[in-house]
Amino acid sequence: MTPDSRGIPRTSAGRKGLATLVCGALAAGGLAAAGVAALEPGAAVASSHREAPLISGTPQYDNTDVYAFVSPDKPDSTTIVANWIPFEEPAGGPNFFTFAEDAQYDIHIDNNGDAQGELLYRFTFKTHIKNKKTFLYNTGPVESLDDPDLNITQTYDVELLKLKDQYPVSRTKVADDVPVAPSNVGKASMPDYAKLRDQAVYKLAGDSTTFAGQADDPFFLDLRVFDLLYGGDLSEVGNDTLKGYNVNSIALQVPTHMITESAEQPIVGIWSTTQRKNAKGQWKQVSRLGSPLVNEVVNPLKDKDKFNASAPGDDAQFLKNVTNPELPKLIEAIYKIEAPDEPRNDLVDVFLKGVEGLNQPPHVTPSEMLRLNTSIEPAADPKRLGVLDGDNAGFPNGRRLTDDVIDASLQVVEGELLGAKNDLGDAVDKNDKEFEKHFPYVALPTEGSRGPLAKGTDGETDVRSQLGDALQPAGSDNMPLIAASAGAGALGILLIGAALMWWRRMRERAY
Repeated sequence: MTPDSRGIPRTSAGRKGLATLVCGALAAGGLAAAGVAALEPGAAVASSHREAPLISGTPQYDNTDVYAFVSPDKPDSTTIVANWIPFEEPAGGPNFFTFAEDAQYDIHIDNNGDAQGELLYRFTFKTHIKNKKTFLYNTGPVESLDDPDLNITQTYDVELLKLKDQYPVSRTKVADDVPVAPSNVGKASMPDYAKLRDQAVYKLAGDSTTFAGQADDPFFLDLRVFDLLYGGDLSEVGNDTLKGYNVNSIALQVPTHMITESAEQPIVGIWSTTQRKNAKGQWKQVSRLGSPLVNEVVNPLKDKDKFNASAPGDDAQFLKNVTNPELPKLIEAIYKIEAPDEPRNDLVDVFLKGVEGLNQPPHVTPSEMLRLNTSIEPAADPKRLGVLDGDNAGFPNGRRLTDDVIDASLQVVEGELLGAKNDLGDAVDKNDKEFEKHFPYVALPTEGSRGPLAKGTDGETDVRSQLGDALQPAGSDNMPLIAASAGAGALGILLIGAALMWWRRMRERAY
């Protein structure tokens, strides 16, 4: 391979500034694209917030991100976090956010580098409704996951499938009817949501732990690249597009020895998929995700749905999308930042095989997935740029929640590992919420009542605990409310009377 050593010239401050702000999300496509370069079987999967036509209309089945890292507080275990349902508006009731019942949410593990999964953890969900005569998600303050006031609940089962050539050779149910943490409706409905989160963390046999429920979206970046590359004049940069939105998370923590091939081969590849039952009762894959951003900004519209239905072993069909990526050309056309030479074969080792000596398994088959060397100890002081900043426990060695995958990917795409130093980024360097220090690590979801309080309330003593009190503002007497209601009723009667008189006159007209 001949590396492109030009990168972004560092002699021009203006040009460098453009690269820093623009390429942060744009060249990410170049990276992802380049990352899928000289494929045999193996293109990519990616961060996918509404990234393909079909899946954008069915968010319950839409993977958004996958994370895999050695557990910082339990280093003999590996944690995998997979997220679904992008852009969950916290106040989006009355139908809040549930996992689909006709879906199989799968986490795949390749532990020998052959681009085929040897282990598959499958999560399936059931919905339970206590009272169908109300429109409410909860009928009162919820104090626990089994609270009778939590009207709509979900439970899930977990199966472990061991595979050979992608066919199951054994199947074991490892969890049954585990409760899901609900959507965070608001402070009045769920005054102690952290308590509900803790109750949804479930211990499995064999020292494994599982969690499913709502969480803050941990991916941080500026997605406004789609407005003609940040407005065409860098007027839209540095804003975390996903701030304030939630996702539905599945998290799994397992002893590392359960998922690796051996102590001598500690590297695993990880990706997730969603399968949905079609009208014939057959399961069909509709979404797929490994490394961030590939299907979102690399594949053209004609290939996006096909990509979501494909497997890593069949990705050579998307090779041209990666070796001849669109985004670097757009950047060059608008901002005159020269695109690297094509075909983009320079990043094959890093993003399709893993970094040699770090997270590349022996006899690896090039394929896109998160590759994690589970023998690398967690960093005491994680660096957001991971390997680029000397922190080998971070991206692209797996992906931690705090890893700034946009900036790191961009810098690698522009030749950072080959000597072309640069500091590209999208000006969004961390998540809007702090992550937890223990499993499941994702931040608590933003609550639906996060907006400003009504005039005259203080948020402490004004929360209603009885539905019958809901119409009466705290600290006020009944008379203004009654008077207002009576006035509104009188006005309503007058309007109805006027409407009836008009209707009668209209019936007497000849047409």
